[in-house]
Amino acid sequence: MSASPPEPVSSIEGVVVKPLARHRDHRGWLLEVYREDELPAGQPPVMAYVSETLPGVARGPHEHVEQTDLFAFLGPGEFVLYLWDARPGSPTFGRRTRLAAGESHPQSVLVPPGVVHAYRNVGTTPGWVFNAPNRLYAGRGKQAPVDEIRHEDRPDSPYRMD
Repeated sequence: MSASPPEPVSSIEGVVVKPLARHRDHRGWLLEVYREDELPAGQPPVMAYVSETLPGVARGPHEHVEQTDLFAFLGPGEFVLYLWDARPGSPTFGRRTRLAAGESHPQSVLVPPGVVHAYRNVGTTPGWVFNAPNRLYAGRGKQAPVDEIRHEDRPDSPYRMD
């Protein structure tokens, strides 16, 4: 009988953090970024992209009103991911958490709307992050407003990466 995979964990309601397993053989490795049967209902990705973040550089903090992000930190690179629950009705409202993710800790992280998020490349090499959100960036044909509230440019922002 095979062991069941570890339960996803998070200290913020609705955020799903799942360690990702690399399956290695003589050719290299394979890693399942996500499976539709392991996502919450109503969260199918509708697009995907990969970004590269240089060492020492941060992206965010920002949040979405409707969009759920499905990040995969698999390497190369090492990151610290920061999450803040900014949803007034959430049982974890006001909670902040941070976690290691990347080549040493491959993880997928599902970030629901209203959870402020940011990450910093804390490694010495450029790092890659995969994202498969459930909304199209700027809508169909890139004709809609971008669903993003940016906090990184606000000097009075309560969302600080330390």
